[in-house]
Amino acid sequence: MQPVLNVVLPVFAIMAAGWAAGRFGPFTPAATGVLNDFVYWVAFPPLIFGAMATAPLSATFDLPFLAAYSAGVFGVFAISFVVGLLVFRARPAALALQAMCALFANTGYMGVPLLPTAFGEAALLPALILTVYNAAFMVALFVTLIELDLRAEDPPLRIVAGVLRAVLLNPLVLSALLGMCWSATGWPLPTPVRTFGTIIGAAAGPAALFAMGLFLVGKPLRAGLGEVGWVVFLKLLVMPALAAWLALGPLSSGPLALDAMQVRSVIVGAALPTGSLVFVLAYRYRLYLERSTSVILISTVLSGFTLSALLILLGTD
Repeated sequence: MQPVLNVVLPVFAIMAAGWAAGRFGPFTPAATGVLNDFVYWVAFPPLIFGAMATAPLSATFDLPFLAAYSAGVFGVFAISFVVGLLVFRARPAALALQAMCALFANTGYMGVPLLPTAFGEAALLPALILTVYNAAFMVALFVTLIELDLRAEDPPLRIVAGVLRAVLLNPLVLSALLGMCWSATGWPLPTPVRTFGTIIGAAAGPAALFAMGLFLVGKPLRAGLGEVGWVVFLKLLVMPALAAWLALGPLSSGPLALDAMQVRSVIVGAALPTGSLVFVLAYRYRLYLERSTSVILISTVLSGFTLSALLILLGTD
């Protein structure tokens, strides 16, 4: 359990520090918006660009590995969206963010340190691939779904043009696309560019977590607790179960078979708690804010137990 606690406790502590700063310190609720804008426009894009630019495209598009992980992603997406339509009856953009809470794993700030700690340095590459997958593909997908709903009353051609513009000019998506283009050249990143991205990108996760803590001031976690519990159940239990089924079943033999490290990385990656980037998008669109914050907080706390149990089952190196 110690490797998990070494990662979970700092994440939780940063959120707690944000709450304490808002509750007892000098920060006002307006600081949440300022911090979130900093993360969205300034800190996350260089981090995403650097990850994409330095990752070989052949590794980024490891199709069997991504197929196993995507089984959990799209299986949970389908379950979450259908149940959301039938039970929670929110607008589609809010249901998209609910689904994102249920499947967007904290690969960057928990997976990258946890997987190598548990399975050795060879697990760093799978962790980085999942981080790139989330940053490039998942963000673009959910921005598209949100924009489609928000623009639903426009004429069809205006909807298409507006969605394309919103996705392609989104700083998170644009930085991922530019990073892939750079990676395709095979050129190394200039040292000043790499250093800039490393320094400012390191602030992205802590600033987002701190902003979530600030946002929680005065807001009861009991609101929508049944819905939050359902989403956390999907994230921590259903998603890794679906990923494990494909990794240990159809992709356990044949030319597309995953090796043991990939299998363990897929399952643990799918079992990670909800990532802070969900809050960044929710705050940007002012949708599903309180519940996304609660899901991130509660899934992070509970993952200390679920991930520990999973590591015992899978074994560590």
